[in-house]
Amino acid sequence: MRAVIFLNGHVTDYQALARHLKSDDYLICADGGTTHCMALHLRPHVVVGDLDSTALNVIQELERQGTIIERHPIKKDQTDLELAVVRALREGADNILLLGALGGRLDQMMANVLLLAQSEWPVPISLAEGPQIARLMRDGETLTLDGQSGDTVSVIPISRAVTGITYGGLVYALEDVTLELGTTRGISNVMAQPRATIQIGSGLLLVIHTQGQADTSGSANGI
Repeated sequence: MRAVIFLNGHVTDYQALARHLKSDDYLICADGGTTHCMALHLRPHVVVGDLDSTALNVIQELERQGTIIERHPIKKDQTDLELAVVRALREGADNILLLGALGGRLDQMMANVLLLAQSEWPVPISLAEGPQIARLMRDGETLTLDGQSGDTVSVIPISRAVTGITYGGLVYALEDVTLELGTTRGISNVMAQPRATIQIGSGLLLVIHTQGQADTSGSANGI
């Protein structure tokens, strides 16, 4: 089962958001993310959080319709997103997608992205924003990207260093390369074919796949 968690980020294109959804997704809203879920005319299975960003009458109506409301105190050690991820795992999710995680407050946006690397989650967690999908790679993993020729692919080291980075199917090749935290060398690569692979030896690597034609004029990989 895939769980989709709606967050309270800034959403400007609900059609783009809807394209990431499947009919059998288990829908969880992290408090204010309820707004985005309902804007798509969907009823969440669960709403999780301190509920300071969702109107009481909305919560009451959802509860009346059968949505599970998991309330937490405002003074807590975990963000609403982290609580929602824990809830998804408890429900048996084997894959988690975050929607509405970007935009709005910079601190919350950064926390949402870095949550991917916060701990060794037992299931894959990805983050989608418009045509972009972000995934985190860990020690020894190989990631397969399905898209189209011309898609942009960027990699960003999250740990101090990521070793053994090897690309397949990307225009600017890397083979057994180490990238250190803060480098821009992995930004704006391009898919040379509809399928590409990225392999790493050790470390934490954030991979961002943007579907659509790439602008390679600023590509660090083209230097």
